[in-house]
Amino acid sequence: MSVTRYTNDHEWVRQDADVAVIGITDYAQQQLGDVVYVELPDIGRQLEQGKEAAIVESAKAASELYAPVSGEVVAVNETILGNPALVNEDAMGEGWFIKLRLADPKQLDALMDETSYQAFVAEQG
Repeated sequence: MSVTRYTNDHEWVRQDADVAVIGITDYAQQQLGDVVYVELPDIGRQLEQGKEAAIVESAKAASELYAPVSGEVVAVNETILGNPALVNEDAMGEGWFIKLRLADPKQLDALMDETSYQAFVAEQG
C-alpha cells in the first residue's frame, strides 16, 4: 500500500511506483465549500515543487493547488472537469487532480505523514 503525504497548503500526494497522485485534502474541500470549477495543467507540463499546478474554484473562493513535488504531468482527472462536485464527495480518492512522474522521489520525505497532518489541521482551529 502506498503512503499518503501532506503539505501545509492542504494538498495530498500518494506515490504509486514512479508516479505521484495529487489532490486536495478533505479539510481543504470543507474549507472551500461546494467546488464549482477546476482548471488542470496540460499533460506533459513540468511542475515545480511549491509552484501553482491547478486552480480550484468554489462558491466561496478561488484557490491554487500547489505541486507538493516536482515532475511531469502524465495524467489529469478529466472526470472532475465535468463534475467538480466529485472533489467534495471524494477528495482523497476519485476527486484526485493530477498524476506526475516524479522528478525526485526524495521530495516526499519532507512532507507530513498522516499523524503530523492531523495535528497540523487541529492547530488550524
